[in-house]
Amino acid sequence: MDLIIIAKVDSTTLTRKPTMKWLKGKWLDLGSKAGKHMQFKETYDRNTKIYTYEMKIIKAVAGDSGGYRCEVTAKDKCDSCTFEIEIQAAQQEAQADIFSAFKRADAGEDDGDLDFSALLKAAKKKKVKEEPPIDVWELLKSAHPSEYEKIAFDHGITDLRGMLKRLKKMKVVEPKHSEAFLKRLESCYSVEKGKKIVLRCEVMDPDVQVKWLKNGQEIKPSAKYVMEAVGNVRTLTLNRTTLADDAAYECVVGEDKCFTEVFVKEPPVTITKLMDDYHVVVGERVEFEIEVSEEGAHVMWFFEDVELQKDSTNHRIKKDGKKHTLIIQEATLADIGMYHAWTNGGHTKGELEVEEKQLEVLQDIADLTVKATDQALFKCEVSDDKVTGKWFKDGVEVLPSERIKMTHIGRFHRLLIEDVKPEDAGDYTFVPDGYALSISAKLNFLEIKVDYVPRQDPPKIHLDTTGNMVSQNTIIVVAGNKLRLDVEITGEPAPTVVWSKGDKVISETEGRVRVEARKDLSCFVIEGAEREDEGNYTICVTNPAGEDKAMLFVKIVDVPDPPENVRCLSVGEDCATMMWDPPVFDGGAPLKGYLMERKKKGSSRWTKLNFDVYESNSYEAKRMIEGVMYEMRVFAINSIGMSQPSLTSKPFMPIAPTSEPIRLTVHDVTDSTCTLKWLAPEKIGAGGMDGYVIEYCKEGDTEWVVANQELCERQGYVVRGLPVGEKINFRVKAVNIAGQSPPAVLSQPVTIREIMEYPKIRLPRELRTKYIRRVGEKINLTIPFQGKPRPVAIWYKDGEPIDPKMVNVRNSNVDSILFIREAERAHSGTYELVLQIENMEDRASIVLRIVDKPGPPMKLRVTDVWGFNAALEWAPPKDDGNCDITGYTIQKADMKTKEWFTVYDHNRRTNCTASDLVMGNEYMFRAFSENLCGLSEEACLSKNTAVIAKTDLEHKRSPYKEKEITCVPKFTQPLVDRSVVAGYSTAISCAVKGFPKPKIVWMKNKMIIGEDPKYLMRNYQGVLTLNIRKPGTFDGGKYSCMAVNELGKDEVECKVDVRIATDPEKK
Repeated sequence: MDLIIIAKVDSTTLTRKPTMKWLKGKWLDLGSKAGKHMQFKETYDRNTKIYTYEMKIIKAVAGDSGGYRCEVTAKDKCDSCTFEIEIQAAQQEAQADIFSAFKRADAGEDDGDLDFSALLKAAKKKKVKEEPPIDVWELLKSAHPSEYEKIAFDHGITDLRGMLKRLKKMKVVEPKHSEAFLKRLESCYSVEKGKKIVLRCEVMDPDVQVKWLKNGQEIKPSAKYVMEAVGNVRTLTLNRTTLADDAAYECVVGEDKCFTEVFVKEPPVTITKLMDDYHVVVGERVEFEIEVSEEGAHVMWFFEDVELQKDSTNHRIKKDGKKHTLIIQEATLADIGMYHAWTNGGHTKGELEVEEKQLEVLQDIADLTVKATDQALFKCEVSDDKVTGKWFKDGVEVLPSERIKMTHIGRFHRLLIEDVKPEDAGDYTFVPDGYALSISAKLNFLEIKVDYVPRQDPPKIHLDTTGNMVSQNTIIVVAGNKLRLDVEITGEPAPTVVWSKGDKVISETEGRVRVEARKDLSCFVIEGAEREDEGNYTICVTNPAGEDKAMLFVKIVDVPDPPENVRCLSVGEDCATMMWDPPVFDGGAPLKGYLMERKKKGSSRWTKLNFDVYESNSYEAKRMIEGVMYEMRVFAINSIGMSQPSLTSKPFMPIAPTSEPIRLTVHDVTDSTCTLKWLAPEKIGAGGMDGYVIEYCKEGDTEWVVANQELCERQGYVVRGLPVGEKINFRVKAVNIAGQSPPAVLSQPVTIREIMEYPKIRLPRELRTKYIRRVGEKINLTIPFQGKPRPVAIWYKDGEPIDPKMVNVRNSNVDSILFIREAERAHSGTYELVLQIENMEDRASIVLRIVDKPGPPMKLRVTDVWGFNAALEWAPPKDDGNCDITGYTIQKADMKTKEWFTVYDHNRRTNCTASDLVMGNEYMFRAFSENLCGLSEEACLSKNTAVIAKTDLEHKRSPYKEKEITCVPKFTQPLVDRSVVAGYSTAISCAVKGFPKPKIVWMKNKMIIGEDPKYLMRNYQGVLTLNIRKPGTFDGGKYSCMAVNELGKDEVECKVDVRIATDPEKK
């Protein structure tokens, strides 16, 4: 049965569309498995802003059991949920052959693919051990890998990989220690299609040769497969992986081998060209076309929620490289709906609208009256040039013959009868195929009887007022058609006929416009009528008995010129209002209306907007996508036909104005200004945001005044020039390319009057104490304050107004800035800021001290010398650098080398004693004073020197006693029991002391570890560490460390427990 998993994501707080991934286990991305067995669907509800994601497993099998996870990400946000799927077989299938679980659903290469690792996990979880046929399992166990495919073919096993994975798990009960491999291949590898992957293992013997197998077949070196051997390392590199590289691989060393599997993940296929909408009539061909990012990608087509198969009578699916096309040969009303195209990395949809055919008669059949042996031509025009039909005479179908011919050219259907006979008279009808419509006309046979009289008859013109004549003297001809006017002439003797247009006589008997003479007839012919042929034509007949004249007006009608100046007047969220000018020439016939078409910019597919003739020259196009550029064209229609399309309109984009700004508030009011603040609209849309318009009006007025001449881009504005004391209403509109939004209006008017506020200085915390800066530094003090109206700020230094040449001051509405470009000692003092509003004021003081390095100490002298010591005294410096002296630095130099060495630094007193002087040397001294800025630049030299006199000295050596340092080894820090996770490296450590340096021996379960590369032993200053690389369950046990030297030994031990990692998602 089918299984559907649904996940819903709330995107109300997201700025962009989230990305959903369906995973099986820890890492298997199911997006690459999309096909007949597994399908993914995504929908979005604009009202609730909720995305719905569906994963559908068609005809679920036991291999679909296991742990799943859906992961949704959007920018820096991420969320996931896990779930378990357990597929249970039906009771009647409990005894089915175990191999049926490994057989594919059909013969397709990618169809019916199963996840056998999950199948085995589910079987292990249920504790149900299935007993396969003993003979086949035994064959596989004992067979060489090269024989696997033959055994699978003989026993009907189509998924050999699944069998081998199962067999592998049955064989591997306990991991065996390998004598050939230091490090085996990883259990599995994952790589994206087209990328490179390296399989790596380490062997014991660096000179041994290895073989690489793929699905049991030996791999030969090539550009695809690169095999390398560097020391103990053996690598197999697979370049430009394909789905064919998804297989089992082996590395063989003699009789030993190690296995791994490579999983090739197919990258998601995106849709680069989206599907267009179609609006057609019944019977038309429809082609939904998309382009994808990869050639040969798998694309699924859906009609509504039903998948469309390749082989069907009413549609066809075509692939051409990256181009995929769904073709509906003849659209029907049942095909109306939404069509979807899905890939494993994208989705697009297009809507198909189908309307019934409506056939319109553009030119009706005219009644004819003809004479014997003449020609009769019935002609009609319909709106569809593909429509066929039949001719009937008095209800009986007319069949073609040598004398009767029927033609169908474009929209015109003709019935031509040569050599008309009396039996041809009757009612003729044309019936279009497939329509309940008929067009009829009557054929009258005219018999001519001539009475010969001996007397002369004056000439007479007999005009046939039927046929093309709309009135007695007007003939209408469609441009491009042929006009043949047969005028009957009577009179004895035979009259002379003259045709003329205006004052110009028409005498040509050949050419496009010509006159043909027959017995008792004068034929006027115009081949391929043109607009210039329109006008008044005169026929004049004369004979000796008199003359006769007739005036005819020939009117040429044609399809109209195309409409002009197609333009977009306004747009909405999903609509646009279009307007155009009527055509300059209406074709000589009144316009019936217009047909409109639109398309997306860059597309070549035009979509009809109306099937019925639209009479107005403005139209509101709907059902468009916001933010997409469209173009439009218009056709004009009259009784003759449809014009050529107009020039394409300029591209336009359906966009809607934003919603109104929110939280409009008054931030500040003065006697002539009002400061407003607001937040951006909640809904902006594809049109973006250009700025804001601020308007105001007096209370009681209806005329709003625009406050800003240019759009305000910030979310705040100061409206200036307002009358004092008036109550003013304010409103703000957001503006984008679609126009202005609804206004955000204050709930009540604002009185324009400044509120008196007591002046208050907000002195920063760091300025409330003494502010100290060094000479040369830049000083920039910002003192914020408040008060209304704007306070007057005045600065004083030591009670006197500040000198603007020494100190710069800049005042604003909310703060005052004191700026000194380069501080000097003279800038020190007490600065006071006085803030005044009328008779109110506030004061704040700042003590500024500019400090510099001090001068050197005064009067340095040696006051006394005794032994190896000298007493020094000095006086404080005259210049303390405008801050307290923090200490002194005293240096000495002997008179021989005159190299200076520091005796004291940071000495706070004005005296000191220099000790450890060398006997027989003469010393001079110097002193530096020190304050906050550092040492003085100059030093004060001592006025006298200190001479250390030589005396007779006797050195008495104390007896030396060697210390016993030998020690028995003893552990000062023992080993501690550890519990570690399999596969994660760990370390155990202890500390030992002893002399001579003891020899360290590590043991596991009382067995010496030796030079096993799995273990790394370190000894750093008595701290002993044993690193265990990626331990397995067999690495658990008791570990001990023994320290031995010639005096004895000591030993410590601990227990290491290795546990298998558990998946928290399955708990």
